[in-house]
Amino acid sequence: MSVKQKIKTFTGSGSFDVREEMIKDSKDLLDNVEVTTVAQECVKLKEKEDEITSLEEQLKNKKLEADDISSRVIPELLAEQGLSEIKLADGSKVAVKKEFRCTLPKDEAKRIAAYQWLRDQNLGDIIKNNIFVTFGKGEDDKAKQLLDLAADNGYEPQQKSDVAWMTLTALFRERIEAGLDMPSDVFNTWIKDKTKITRK
Repeated sequence: MSVKQKIKTFTGSGSFDVREEMIKDSKDLLDNVEVTTVAQECVKLKEKEDEITSLEEQLKNKKLEADDISSRVIPELLAEQGLSEIKLADGSKVAVKKEFRCTLPKDEAKRIAAYQWLRDQNLGDIIKNNIFVTFGKGEDDKAKQLLDLAADNGYEPQQKSDVAWMTLTALFRERIEAGLDMPSDVFNTWIKDKTKITRK
């Protein structure tokens, strides 16, 4: 039934309960009003979701613009003047620092190569080994002993090794600052300038 009023016609045959018909009409009208309200709120929800999507895209673009200014524009301008930091008129301090990042590759073969490189450099202590239990830093040898012991007794345990990215990043930074290498063909590495503004 539409919201518009329907006219009831009594033909004279059968029974006609006026009260019952009024209740039925009222229910139909209420149902239509409720459906209309739900539809309106659904439209509002879609509009809000579209607004959120638009704002998130704007925020993403603003972050990219800010990152470009922070990592390229300001460092280049300061470098041209032979500076690494300046003070602004309001007392804020602007400094450019190096930001480091190093992670293990996702490819399993490359990860194995990365673990081997760390062990060859006597850096295996930062490798965590998991064989149903978690071994901490410096327990690389203990993990191997457990694997060998299990194998000697006919078991084939599964070993999973890992290095926390923060630990790997700290090692990467230490080596670069000490003039040592960290092969980019084995690890995922990057270094970029980062402008930090310390407000007064």
